[in-house]
Amino acid sequence: MIHRQHSIADFRETARRRLPRFVFDFIDGGSGTENTLAENRTALDRVRLVGSAPTDISSCSQSVSLFGQRYDRPIIIGPTGLAGAAWPRGDVDLARAAAAHNIPFVMSTAATATMEAVAAAGNGAKWFQLYIFKDRAVSKRLVAKARDLGFGALEVTVDNAIPGRRLRDAKNGFSLPFRWSPAKLASLAAHPGWSLRTARAGPPRLEVMAAELGLEKADTIAELMQAQLDPSVDWEDIKWVRDAWDGPLVVKGMLDPGQVAKALEIGVDGLVISNHGGRQLDGAIATIDILPEFRAECGSRLTLLVDSGFRTGSDIARALCLGADAVQVGRATLYALACGGEESVSHALSILGSELNVAQMLMGARTVKDFDQSMVRRRLAPENPEPMATAAAAPRQSGLLSTVAENTHGALPYPAPQASRKREFQASSKTNSERII
Repeated sequence: MIHRQHSIADFRETARRRLPRFVFDFIDGGSGTENTLAENRTALDRVRLVGSAPTDISSCSQSVSLFGQRYDRPIIIGPTGLAGAAWPRGDVDLARAAAAHNIPFVMSTAATATMEAVAAAGNGAKWFQLYIFKDRAVSKRLVAKARDLGFGALEVTVDNAIPGRRLRDAKNGFSLPFRWSPAKLASLAAHPGWSLRTARAGPPRLEVMAAELGLEKADTIAELMQAQLDPSVDWEDIKWVRDAWDGPLVVKGMLDPGQVAKALEIGVDGLVISNHGGRQLDGAIATIDILPEFRAECGSRLTLLVDSGFRTGSDIARALCLGADAVQVGRATLYALACGGEESVSHALSILGSELNVAQMLMGARTVKDFDQSMVRRRLAPENPEPMATAAAAPRQSGLLSTVAENTHGALPYPAPQASRKREFQASSKTNSERII
């Protein structure tokens, strides 16, 4: 098959054309002003890659070990709710594509397929993403079911004590079950491919939650989740999950490096540094900016995964340099799913792998472990890149939000954080000819 998409951006544009507006906006949108959504991209672009040559890169590998298992790439298809809105049985297609590329697939509690169907989809590694519900018995049953079906790891999402204000969904009237308005019906007529597929398969349904909870009608997905999830969740609840689950346990939704000590105390195996793809806290820090602080805090004692805004192989290289063991992608594979199911997702994964290979070879990294902070610089202003440095080199300042002066280009650099907790970007004294413009 001749593929017309050559990047994740191409998949996004194709998905925008093929999906009804209310479905595309559900996948594509963020919370509030979508400031975090934009910052995720801006922050990644601030991190510049340092090419290194000549280096013998005649033999390179992207293989990575996570929780004792070997995978072909440092990429994970992360949990994305309501994937069936993009393509019928979308969760199953995502799992199959991941299996074909020997990378993990994380099934969402808000999946539109059953746990049994996903467990049987291909021979790859499946992990399960768990919400802690107000009714703890529901969460307990899901943990037991994940174990019985052979899911290899558990990801507990913790950044949803209250849903973000997803204004696109509110304006479009996105709800479950779908409620039809004249505008939505007109959108269906304008997107006959999606409409026919959905008519044949039936409207998407949150199969896992329906089986365990039964679902009442809600105005938006956020309101539905708010009715079920428990805002009182704390580390004692994570300890309860730890006691109930004897496999790898990952906590997803971390932005505060100060929480690392508690994770280590409880015996968590990994963390996902995440701002929920810009869908929760509007104005949150980008994960690529806070990632080095987590690595400085935990050292090698935790597996660090990261998500939120990663769309290219170069983005993945940036994360590997700054301390991530692997990157979880969400929208990237949902856009591809909307373009053609499993085959398109597989093509998107191949694109990411090819892009990462280019970055890897040009940066002189023969293996994933060769990526490190010396291979990146952060650009705070167009003509002032700053080399990455360790926390030990950073001066101690009072408070995370200490006052800093705005420079003449309007860029506000991050304050120097406490040296005991955070890695810092040390100012350089480069000449004009060395500056990145």
